[in-house]
Amino acid sequence: MNLKNKNILVMGLARTGVACCRFLANQGAQVTATDMRDEAALAGVIAELDGAGIRWVLGRHDEADFMAAELIVVSPGVPMDHPLLQLAKGAGREIVSEIELAARFITAPLIAITGTNGKTTTTTICGEIFRANGFATYVGGNIGEPLIELVTSGQEAERVVVEISSFQLEWISSFRPKVAALLNISEDHLDRYVSYQDYIDAKLRIFEKQTAEDFAILNMDDPLVRDAAPGLQARIFPFSRSYELDEGIFCRDGEIVYRHEGLEARFSTADFRLKGVHNLENIMAALAAALLLGCRPAESFACVRDFEALHHRMEFVREVAGVGYYEDSKATNVGSVVKALESFADITLIAGGKDKGGAYAPLAPLVKERVRHLILIGEAARRMAAELGSLTDTRFAGSMEEAVQLAAGITAAGGTVLMSPACSSFDMFRDYEERAQRFIAAVMSL
Repeated sequence: MNLKNKNILVMGLARTGVACCRFLANQGAQVTATDMRDEAALAGVIAELDGAGIRWVLGRHDEADFMAAELIVVSPGVPMDHPLLQLAKGAGREIVSEIELAARFITAPLIAITGTNGKTTTTTICGEIFRANGFATYVGGNIGEPLIELVTSGQEAERVVVEISSFQLEWISSFRPKVAALLNISEDHLDRYVSYQDYIDAKLRIFEKQTAEDFAILNMDDPLVRDAAPGLQARIFPFSRSYELDEGIFCRDGEIVYRHEGLEARFSTADFRLKGVHNLENIMAALAAALLLGCRPAESFACVRDFEALHHRMEFVREVAGVGYYEDSKATNVGSVVKALESFADITLIAGGKDKGGAYAPLAPLVKERVRHLILIGEAARRMAAELGSLTDTRFAGSMEEAVQLAAGITAAGGTVLMSPACSSFDMFRDYEERAQRFIAAVMSL
């Protein structure tokens, strides 16, 4: 793809947009960068790209720029239905996402991992397995560095593992991973999509350009994922915690069993440092992708066995008076909280935050069975109480600190205090990391 002297518009100047500007300028393109934030807000970005010859259109978007562009690169934060994007699309302008642009310049096998929950953990584990097997490996996408940074850097990569969000898949056209994994689907981002089906359709686009030479790793325990299998062109490689599989990877009697083309490998789960039933699924998906692309069972097992939890995902904080405190701030949707609740009993659950539009009803059976106390915070507290409050002892707190103090006072020895919000953090905190740090600080002060 020759970009020299092409008139290219980059829309959105968050991390991905900045990386695209740098790459396109290095390729000799005529780059226009546009963002609704003004020069003062983007002073750091302007300084970072000083000397790259970029034309800045800030504090506004100009229709003329969209109509004049030969190619428009859209940052993930910009919704597809933006009027100027729809106008440009109608006029025949080519519009791509950053992963689409990057993939056109990458020749190494691409492993793409998506799903509502578990993407980051699975992507990280998969990358570590490839490295443990001696492959020069790049890990990025929706985690860490944008994929385009690999192309810009010129770094050698024999395997490329990327976490992919639904937003990144909205403007793909030829993006074709050698291995694509769909971990699960549950309601999320309904503040962005018109319907749940639109969100599902966006996720499924990861398989769109795959052929029979590629692999689709699918969670057979998730009905929405399972139902997608018949429509895919790639070779299906299933994983399951519930079923034994003749071909695929599954968990049974304390072992993960991998079967492919008559070969079988077994991995004991007894010494895994990574706990939680959901992490068995993440591990199976990561192992499947790695083993399908040339990794050896022994090195792969050693890597998985020693892998520890990522920050802000079911992370143990400390034990106080016989009560364990766990921080799961990355659980910003209901599906993620379901997995967390499946991992404990006798729970005091701290939940709530900025409502993302999905139903809380899927939590009801587990709340009734396992949550002894429910402490609600943030904007979503009243709606969560309306849907779940009658199922257990339910209380409200005005801050994270108050919620932790309340939990400490009502949780008996042997119980677990779990902060797993099912909501985004933006009503009370800068981001999920600040929410996590506030919880940790409150627990440490007990």
